[in-house]
Amino acid sequence: MKGRGCWDTASVRSFCSSGCLNKFKKDDSGDDDEAANPADKSELHHTLKNLSLKLDDLSTCNDLIAKHGAALQRSLTELDGLKIPSESGEKLKVVNERATLFRITSNAMINACRDFLELAEIHSRKWQRALQYEQEQRVHLEETIEQLAKQHNSLERAFRSAPGRPANPSKSFIEGSLLTPKGEDSEEDEDTEYFDAMEDSTSFITVITEAKEDRKAEGSTGTSSVDWSSADNVLDGASLVPKGSSKVKRRVRIPNKPNYSLNLWSIMKNCIGRELSRIPMPVNFNEPLSMLQRLTEDLEYHHLLDKAVHCTSSVEQMCLVAAFSVSSYSTTVHRIAKPFNPMLGETFELDRLDDMGLRSLCEQVSEPPPPSAAHYVFSKHGWSLWQEITISSKFRGKYISIMPLGAIHLEFQASGNHYVWRKSTSTVHNIIVGKLWIDQSGDIEIVNHKTNDRCQLKFLPYSYFSKEAARKVTGVVSDSQGKAHYVLSGSWDEQMECSKVVHSSPSSPSSDGKQKTVYQTLSAKLLWKKYPLPENAENMYYFSELALTLNEHEEGVAPTDSRLRPDQRLMEKGRWDEANTEKQRLEEKQRLSRRRRLEACGPGSSCSSEEAEKEADAYTPLWFEKRLDPLTGEMACVYKGGYWEAKEKQDWHMCPNIF
Repeated sequence: MKGRGCWDTASVRSFCSSGCLNKFKKDDSGDDDEAANPADKSELHHTLKNLSLKLDDLSTCNDLIAKHGAALQRSLTELDGLKIPSESGEKLKVVNERATLFRITSNAMINACRDFLELAEIHSRKWQRALQYEQEQRVHLEETIEQLAKQHNSLERAFRSAPGRPANPSKSFIEGSLLTPKGEDSEEDEDTEYFDAMEDSTSFITVITEAKEDRKAEGSTGTSSVDWSSADNVLDGASLVPKGSSKVKRRVRIPNKPNYSLNLWSIMKNCIGRELSRIPMPVNFNEPLSMLQRLTEDLEYHHLLDKAVHCTSSVEQMCLVAAFSVSSYSTTVHRIAKPFNPMLGETFELDRLDDMGLRSLCEQVSEPPPPSAAHYVFSKHGWSLWQEITISSKFRGKYISIMPLGAIHLEFQASGNHYVWRKSTSTVHNIIVGKLWIDQSGDIEIVNHKTNDRCQLKFLPYSYFSKEAARKVTGVVSDSQGKAHYVLSGSWDEQMECSKVVHSSPSSPSSDGKQKTVYQTLSAKLLWKKYPLPENAENMYYFSELALTLNEHEEGVAPTDSRLRPDQRLMEKGRWDEANTEKQRLEEKQRLSRRRRLEACGPGSSCSSEEAEKEADAYTPLWFEKRLDPLTGEMACVYKGGYWEAKEKQDWHMCPNIF
């Protein structure tokens, strides 16, 4: 008779032989990839030695169990020979059977442990071989990557010097796709983030025809909301507006960049996946401008907006706004150095009413992570622009993703047209080896919230295997009914053109079942063309004419202005060692300021620990205030006024001492 929960001898032997031992045998066929985890051979030997000692302890325990188990069974056998009641005899049989099972189980356990040790010894040799192989492969891979980087640089130099290279491949706009098929011609990893991406956008093909034919075709489809002949006055030659003359003579050069060599990978290799603003970086990787000044640099082609003021058609105005949004990326093509992260409360003003017709103010309104900057621009020509941009950046290993978050608002006072859009993703490639280069990718949707006109722009990511021109941008401007009026084309580093749509129709489905829209257009009109860089720009951080003036010393600015930042000024003068010392001092001063805000909501107050942290992070900007954006539904910093009045009075008593 068996007691409840007892195993018979056959089941115990079956479990120990097939269950335990088969599991160990199955593990013998494991992957080499997982086996290569131990650090080195000494660790393996140490582990095996410990296992062997534990096995000796188990053997000793097994001997004791066997000895005492045999004695127990003899005692039970003697009891069985005595004259005892039948009920007690049955109980003795059960106890005897359990003792036997216990002895068999302990023997099976020690055998399984012995098998485990043997398998561990076999695996240790396997791990050692796998580890040695992986080390050899790593050395070989490093040598291969270094060789590929050298070949890549040689190919780039050969391409630049090729006699048959076209001067401007983006000038011919024959066929463009607003969205490329997912996964094709893209080198971005799947963790790359894009914001405000357009989904299910139609691809298109443009066909340029004669104006007379197009007007007939247009008449058959209905009256257009834009008269091309009147549009010529505003759109044609929009980029050829001469730069205004300033009463103040601006500088045209800065000291040449010193030739300091520093290995970026040596600093970045331990920072993969971290927020870039949290990584302590020497000024060697910076350019002598702050992020606030880089944000202001977006206004270089402000004349596009001055021109857009005079547009009588909202879709025509949208073309110029779209060209302006693209033009802000043209300064980044050679600018691989990072700007200085602004101090909390740092400001930057651009008072250029005399030549540019505008005033601009930026303020750093939050500290990392992530840092945020508020920006407001007023133009005497009849428009204003404001934004709060939060820079989110991650180091991904082989590239850095820079993702500006936040909406950009542009309003024209006369018409009331209010445009909103967001920036695309910037990517810095070749962090490990090779020449650094920057690319723009993703989608931008510009919306006129008064008329509901829309412009959808696509920044095509660069690929060695793509047939598209490098840095290509395509787009379509449509009205509130979804009818296309203009097709945009060009590149974000050179120029943008627009072509008026006079007829559209779906094309025949391709072999893969996808269908494009065919736009019949008039000849393209130039919207914007990049200004040439100043002479010797390659030795001046590739700064444009406007960028060269941004850090120029100016009287009367706020004491928090970026021009007064000492580490940035020292770097511009080429005194990088002193600049690094100043940078560390300023960063420590900023950390001390945050600790003081934390102590202000410390043990003596009624704040909880979470509230104290929020209080330390909270900062009340001087010139901006948080408001709910009714168009986006987000909280954003908006200019509240007072800066220019304070400048006129030279009353800066409210400004913090941040430098």
